[in-house]
Amino acid sequence: MTGLLVAAPASGAGKTTVTLALLRLMARRGLAVRPAKSGPDYIDPRFHEAACGVECMNLDAWAMSPARLAALAGGEAEPGHDRSRDPMLVVEGAMGLFDGAPPEGRGSAADLARLLGLPVVLVIDAASMAQSVAPLVAGFARHDPAVRVAGVILNRVGSPRHEAMLRRALTPLGLPVLAALPRRADLHLPSRHLGLVQAGERGDLDAILDRAADWLEPALDLDALLALADDARLPAPGDAARLRPPAQRIAVAQDAAFAFTYRHMLADWRADGAEVLPFSPLADEPVPEAGAVFLPGGYPELHAGRLAAAGRFLSSLRTAAESAIVHGECGGYMVLGRVLVDADGHAHEMAGLLDLETSFRTRRLHLGYRRLTDLGGPFGGTLAGHEFHYATTLRAMGAPLYEARDAEGNDLPPMGLRHGRVSGSFAHVIDRADRPEV
Repeated sequence: MTGLLVAAPASGAGKTTVTLALLRLMARRGLAVRPAKSGPDYIDPRFHEAACGVECMNLDAWAMSPARLAALAGGEAEPGHDRSRDPMLVVEGAMGLFDGAPPEGRGSAADLARLLGLPVVLVIDAASMAQSVAPLVAGFARHDPAVRVAGVILNRVGSPRHEAMLRRALTPLGLPVLAALPRRADLHLPSRHLGLVQAGERGDLDAILDRAADWLEPALDLDALLALADDARLPAPGDAARLRPPAQRIAVAQDAAFAFTYRHMLADWRADGAEVLPFSPLADEPVPEAGAVFLPGGYPELHAGRLAAAGRFLSSLRTAAESAIVHGECGGYMVLGRVLVDADGHAHEMAGLLDLETSFRTRRLHLGYRRLTDLGGPFGGTLAGHEFHYATTLRAMGAPLYEARDAEGNDLPPMGLRHGRVSGSFAHVIDRADRPEV
């Protein structure tokens, strides 16, 4: 299978824009492509999907076993299958290439490249450098012999003279410069407190993606990039544990307030024969009849007033909790509580299924991987997850949902709440933890 990983020395170098431009360009040319995102990210994958029209999976080298990664990346194939006809895997890294969980950077994009045998294309923000680009690239190329930095894309190049200096400095390294991209202010994608403003909220997204592809196309040596991708050495998948569906019919909230679902989780449920029934709380749609209800994370704090006024949704959710499993993650957990206080200090009544009050009036960042032991929720066993939110807890009374440890193995206070069939926590579950240490 062909593939590559787009990475950078640090966040802010432009790797997301370059990845989106590449995906749109390949789609326009009719080249088969399969997008993926390294690490726990709900927002960038939706941009990938908009760019190329193909579902984007998350590949998390901290939370997933090598066999699981290989299967999700596209490693599953029948004997004798012609892999030359498979789509090219394009993975966008997260943060800097070697940045991962403490203390040693486990789960980094470099880990993913190493485990999947993917060549790395390094995106360099060259706006404020010339000859110094050479030691920077050389250091990344030589840091880990198992991570193959195979090519470079120079971003935010100021002029043809600037490009010539950069190329001259890089020549002795023997790494191809696949593109030198001029500075462009009109490709900026605005951010919110958890990342980019969501793809579904950008009415001009298609125009931006087309401009990005137009920006990349004349500068990119696409044949050289495709040749690098041919050198991917994706391992064969083995047996890997995965999350089983909590019921045969699962109602899943999906709209601008509840957008943070992992594609692999829904795909796993469907593969096991479950029926996934999407509905929109923001549209005040009632919860579909189902054996389980899943309220994923998202931005309920931005829509708290509408959710509090969504009488049909809230009433049907309370009714569903009498007979169905009801589970919420992060934003969904807050909606299962009694009160959600928005950033302006206005208190909004939520479902009241858990004795929980949360607030965005005073923001505090909670961030990191979590190893979770389920104490009575819908998944059971030991789970790999992550936490990323700014909410503060004003009140949380009841039985905890998870025992928790951080990425360094330190014990954390118990997480979440459970009451009857209802459960929730700020942790987003990524996958089943099927290794002794995650």
